[in-house]
Amino acid sequence: MFNKLISNILPYMPKKLVWQFSKDYVAGETIEDAVNAAKKLNEQGILTTIDVLGEFIKNLDEAEANKNEYLEVIEAAEKAGVDGNYSLKPTFFGLLIDKEVAYKHIREIVEKAASYDNFVRIDMEDSPCTDMEIDIYRRIKEEFPNNVGLVVQCYLKRTHQDIKDLTDINNDESPVNLRLCKGIYVEPASIAYKNYDEINEHFLEDIELMLQEKMYPAIATHDKPVVEGAYKLLEKYNPAKEEYEFQMLYGVTPALRQSILDKGHRMRVYVPFGKQWFGYCTRRVKENPAMASVILKAIFIKG
Repeated sequence: MFNKLISNILPYMPKKLVWQFSKDYVAGETIEDAVNAAKKLNEQGILTTIDVLGEFIKNLDEAEANKNEYLEVIEAAEKAGVDGNYSLKPTFFGLLIDKEVAYKHIREIVEKAASYDNFVRIDMEDSPCTDMEIDIYRRIKEEFPNNVGLVVQCYLKRTHQDIKDLTDINNDESPVNLRLCKGIYVEPASIAYKNYDEINEHFLEDIELMLQEKMYPAIATHDKPVVEGAYKLLEKYNPAKEEYEFQMLYGVTPALRQSILDKGHRMRVYVPFGKQWFGYCTRRVKENPAMASVILKAIFIKG
């Protein structure tokens, strides 16, 4: 009840107040903010993935504008020498309006990144988007085999099979590159695991499957049990350091992040920025009211 109350009130709170707890988790509003944040992380030995905040647009003019902004982001980050790549959400380019238009925009962004020998990650959104986003990934990977990756959500019951299905496009020269995360969208129990321990168990099963198939796992977690379980799997399968990585969100669990770095593992931090930060933050809390208590802790307890 308390979390739901906070999530309902949050969109009506002053932006300046919301920014007080958002600023540690969002790089800023401008491309310059994102580039500066990424460079600071690079100085700490951390790789980055830059993401423009926004999704679920209303018309295709917005999709065109968003594509152009991403092209600017890539140009600016490459010019600044950022050691990192890029992440995007297909609904930001009109996936739910016109899938083919979204595909063409995303393909153009990947082509731009590929011109710098760089990489774009296609984020996974809620379940109505899953099949479409896997399809876009497959299509683009066929043309740019080493310049595109995908996100999968380990709490979805279908995910383990989705990973197996991708073995048909996996090979030593261009391994399937997947960011494994728990998943944030509220999905029905019929298609998603709900129990904390059960989700962690499937997360580790998915990591192991990727290691067995010699795919490239990007292990995106802030959860110590998953990190510890991943260490054991990495010891078991012994991939080279450049054949996997850990990932975390900007500003979250810095002590755990540093401990992973100290053990010699690659770390990449997701760097979100953009003028739509307020809508993004408040919408996320409304979709998942349980996050409200996390936000309150963030106001008083850093990290």
